[in-house]
Amino acid sequence: MNSPQVPHFPAAQSKFYNELKGRVDAYFQEQQAKTTGNGRLYRKAAIISFCFVAIYATLIFIYLPAFLSLVLCILLGITVAGIGFNVMHDGGHKSFSQSKTWNALAANSLDFLGASSFMWKTKHNLVHHTYTNIDGIDDDMNVMPWLRLTTNQKKYPHHRFQHYYFIIFYSFLYFVWVGILDFLKYFSKKVGPFPIASMKWKDQIIFWGSKFCFLFVFVLLPLYEKGIKSYAIGFSIFMATTGIIISLVFQLAHIVDEAEFPKMKPNVQQMQDEWAVHQIKTTANFSTQNSWITWYIGGLNFQIEHHLFPRISHVHYPEISKIVKDTSQHFGIRYQEYPTLFAAIAAHVKILKRMGTTN
Repeated sequence: MNSPQVPHFPAAQSKFYNELKGRVDAYFQEQQAKTTGNGRLYRKAAIISFCFVAIYATLIFIYLPAFLSLVLCILLGITVAGIGFNVMHDGGHKSFSQSKTWNALAANSLDFLGASSFMWKTKHNLVHHTYTNIDGIDDDMNVMPWLRLTTNQKKYPHHRFQHYYFIIFYSFLYFVWVGILDFLKYFSKKVGPFPIASMKWKDQIIFWGSKFCFLFVFVLLPLYEKGIKSYAIGFSIFMATTGIIISLVFQLAHIVDEAEFPKMKPNVQQMQDEWAVHQIKTTANFSTQNSWITWYIGGLNFQIEHHLFPRISHVHYPEISKIVKDTSQHFGIRYQEYPTLFAAIAAHVKILKRMGTTN
């Protein structure tokens, strides 16, 4: 990992993370609870999965008025994003269940939806969760030349409008992810500066199977049933809805006005802060008092807790956030959160505007 392109964190852990981890461990012991998902998560996964099947089948096999079809296309996008937030995300972090099989099945829900869970594990679990908001390393920051997110990145004339057009850019995310980015990673065998692990025959089958599955389920079958015009409109709305929701949820956690974008110390391959402190400084929570948002986006509004404890299921984040917040304040570490979804969106727009107008 400590190549010329990749920074490392100070080896010694401060008292902060040791105490924080001890307090979180004590919480689960006192509650006699498992750190993985529970009945609430499994019921939610069943509800969202049922909604996906019901909406998809209705759209494909039942004749509907145009307006109702458009509404269902939006709902399908909302549901697909919900599967990603609640099922795939926990499964990919092995926090969905104590069962390896159920974790793998949950993670593979991403493959069914057309994206590669194999690539995701490197991009998200390894790179993003370790090197959060480090330009040139964190692949989530790699959206140039379309958006400029930090002062390290080159500014182009069109960036001064990015706080207006960003939502259009986000609407293409899902399509670009499934149809372009996965293939770029597959053939380059890299995520940013990181080589991906060697793919076994099973991984190869899942990768290509996911692409053919998406082609059949989301392209060929609906195209056959609905015709080109209706399909093109519905598919565009579905993909745009999914892309906007996914983009906003993840961007509001890191690309906001209060989050930091740390750089390495001059002349050394080392970051200023230890890993845990780095995670808090580069991450922000939002709308944590809104139980509906927490339910729908799989606790990803508690991103600080998720980044510190990715192997703990999101159903526990509201409770352990109290511990994280208290411990952070005790050690003088700023715990960043926005009270509402709209406040977080405003903070995101603010940084886009600033990055588009300043050098």
